[in-house]
Order: sequence, then structure tokens, then C-alpha cells
Amino acid sequence: MKVIMINHPHQYSKDDFPPMAIALGFFDGVHKGHQKVISTARNIANENDWKSAVMTFDPHPSVVLGKEKKKVQYITPLEDKIEILSTLGIDFLFVVSFTSSFSSLEPETFVKEYLIGLNAKHVVAGFDYSYGKFGKGTMETLPIHGEGQFEVTTVAKLEDHHEKVSSTRIRQLLLSGETDEVSNLLGRFFVTKGIVVHGDKRGRTIGFPTANLQLENDYLIPKTGVYAVRFYVAGKWYNGVCNIGYKPTFKEPGQTRLSIEVHILDFDQSIYGEKVQVEWHIHIRDEKKFNGVEELKAQISKDTQTAIEYFDKMNK
Repeated sequence: MKVIMINHPHQYSKDDFPPMAIALGFFDGVHKGHQKVISTARNIANENDWKSAVMTFDPHPSVVLGKEKKKVQYITPLEDKIEILSTLGIDFLFVVSFTSSFSSLEPETFVKEYLIGLNAKHVVAGFDYSYGKFGKGTMETLPIHGEGQFEVTTVAKLEDHHEKVSSTRIRQLLLSGETDEVSNLLGRFFVTKGIVVHGDKRGRTIGFPTANLQLENDYLIPKTGVYAVRFYVAGKWYNGVCNIGYKPTFKEPGQTRLSIEVHILDFDQSIYGEKVQVEWHIHIRDEKKFNGVEELKAQISKDTQTAIEYFDKMNK
């Protein structure tokens, strides 16, 4: 997959690209609904001996269009999105820089410059896709703005348990700790990436050493609590128990920094500075304050046993 970063106004012409079927969308999460849109474009391209393409945008439009300065947390930050898309059999990925000037394009100008101008022969998007200034362009207007230069396929909404599979729903599930449900909608487990950094090393003193994680990107972080996770480091996956939270048992006044710590099962290596991944499986319990270290240790033992039983069952 060839990745092409585009800044507005771009200097490309039709002649720079082969005929293409292009899937349009922001695609945060690259969930099952997104995959349906992308596979539709890929199949159309294959049937017509064209190339397949995905066009996405960065950053999220709300960063540029919002009235207040906004920091967006992503299900799949751009780096992860590119990595996942590269596994879907797509030939080209266009990443358009979403700026104020780009957002002010009239819908027909967007179509002329970014679809017809990039040699699109077929354009695929979800039923609720909009484009151009104020999102005035819709899937109903797309064939009109295309002026017969390309065909259009609108992909109907994908449902799971009578609810639309959407990035919004996945965000809600993550924020309520329902990581197992998230995996059903993504078609894979939710993953965050980061680097192992030095923490307060308290876990080691109570018999449960942890890897303290500093996230590499602006991930949407699941609800605070304890989770069964898998942990990837140095080319290998391990089972583990992760705590996201503020360590209330040891919390000092004014301490507000969220920590992500993983106790890796059957593991005893120094991994400071290593790039790692956390794959989120199930929420075990909410974070709580304990009456001292012994009560905390007893609970961590229970959490660890819950995780062991979960992974044993999963592997049967």
C-alpha cells in the first residue's frame, strides 16, 4: 500500500494516478462498518482491473471546526490506522491534511479536485458520509457533483444487536470499560501502544512488579479499573493484568496523573525503554481504595487468578 500525504491545495493531476475505486471516510477504529466500505471499494477495483484506494483525513475535523481548542483522543491514531489499512489489500492510501482552507472547500470543488482530479472511477462511502463546507455534500449529491466522471456506491449501515456499528458507539463502550464488546465491533481486540517508563516501583515491593506505560499517541483510554490484557514486548505476547487509574490506596493529596500499569504474568525481565503494546480483553473490576497493603495484595491475587482463568478458557 502506497501512502500519499496531501496538503491543500494539492498539485496532483488525473495523469498521476491509474483509474481507482476510492473509499471515503475518517475511519477512526477501522471497525467492521469501515471494513465493509473499504472491501466494497477493493472488490469494485478488482472487478474492473483498477487500483483500490482509501481517502482519510488528519486530524479529526472537530479539531479544526470546533469553537474551542480541542484535543481528540483516537481509537486508532493515524499511525495505527495506516498499519491496519495496510492489511486490507488496498493499493493507495491518501491522507488529506484537514485544515481550515480544506474545510472551506465547496462540495463540488472537493469532488472536482480530490475525486475527479485523482482519477476516481468509482467512489464508495457509508450512507451518512458528508463532504465539503459545512458538510453540505451528501451521498445524494455526490453523483450530481461527479458529473458522470465516476460511479457511486453507498454502503448501508452495519448493525450489531440492532445498533449501528460506529466509532461513537465504540468510544462509549471504551469509556464504560466494555472492552470485550469493543472487540466484537472492531473485529479484533483494542490495542494501545507505548513505552515502558520508570514508575514509583511500589508494585515490586509488594510482590507484583508492573510495567508502567507511557502512551505514544492520543489514544482514547478505557475507563479506570482492572483489566485482563495481553502484553507485547520484544517480539512476544504475554498475558497480564492492567490497572488504569490514580492508585487511590497510595494517592497523595493533589495527585491527578493517570497511570497505566501492567503486571505481566510469568515474566521477570527489565524492559525499561521498550516499545510495547497492550491488547485489552475484559474488565475485571473498578478501581477502589483498600485499607492497607495486605488487602490490596489479596485483591491483586484474585485479579490475577481471574485473568489466568479467562486466558485458559480462551485458549481451549
